[in-house]
Amino acid sequence: MNTDEHEHVIEVTDLRRVYGGGFEAVRGISFSVARGEVFALLGTNGAGKTSTVELLEGLARPTGGRIRVLGHDPYTERAAVRPRTGVMLQEGGFPSELTVGETARMWAGCVSGARPPLEVLELVGLARRTGVRVKQLSGGERRRLDLALALLGDPEVLFLDEPTTGLDAEGRRDTWELVRALRDRGTTVLLTTHYLEEAEDLAGRLAILHEGRIAVTGTPAEVTAAQPARISFELPDGYFLGDLPALAELGVCGHEVDGNTVRLRTRELQRAATGLLVWAERAGVELRRLDVRSASLEEAFLGIAAREEVSA
Repeated sequence: MNTDEHEHVIEVTDLRRVYGGGFEAVRGISFSVARGEVFALLGTNGAGKTSTVELLEGLARPTGGRIRVLGHDPYTERAAVRPRTGVMLQEGGFPSELTVGETARMWAGCVSGARPPLEVLELVGLARRTGVRVKQLSGGERRRLDLALALLGDPEVLFLDEPTTGLDAEGRRDTWELVRALRDRGTTVLLTTHYLEEAEDLAGRLAILHEGRIAVTGTPAEVTAAQPARISFELPDGYFLGDLPALAELGVCGHEVDGNTVRLRTRELQRAATGLLVWAERAGVELRRLDVRSASLEEAFLGIAAREEVSA
């Protein structure tokens, strides 16, 4: 890899995409991805993830803004970018009558400096399925084939659009291990996924899109830290919410009561949990069904979507 290339191999500035009829799918987003980084684009359906990835892949011209992949415009300088990138679309659309091996060999003929087809089929666990027709593959096996063909050119930048959709738990974990190995070799990976656990496990940084805009970006820890932690429990018999210590003094920023169940939200989890447990010990009562947990990426995702809907 050239030493004079930018540290950020993907640079997006004020990117916009408007479809016929005036629908604005991408509304001025900016982000960058460093070499050897796994970056995840998350978002609700229709948030603009696929529209953004198609622009990064050079499949369409942006309505506005600027994209650079490996220092080049992926649409106008496609010849300089395409040989160095790998693309895994949501659906490969390969001829159903060809076998797995024939498909891989056909695709290798279209790729500059292609790796041996059997080598990439082994990477994704399809080496024993080379003689099987594409139409006979399961949905998960087709996703494995899509990934194998994206890896044929040994890409510097890899775009993965919903890479583990249709895979079982073992297949998903195998794919994660492969993505980590690619990252460790210096491959830059940009992925979209509906699986928040996948983004949390793989991505060094992520961005959550909502209605064509980036609602938040950062490391998974930074994104989840912006959301409050939760404590829930059942009130002891004969006790009411007012019998608890002053919630504000415990660092509680919100609460709900549903029958006998209390749910607290706090940004000071240790302080709140300790205060409740000390109170219960002194009162000689048990906090039944006690559940104490930090915020998850799922809660951050749902919180952002809900907040954006309220402000819309």
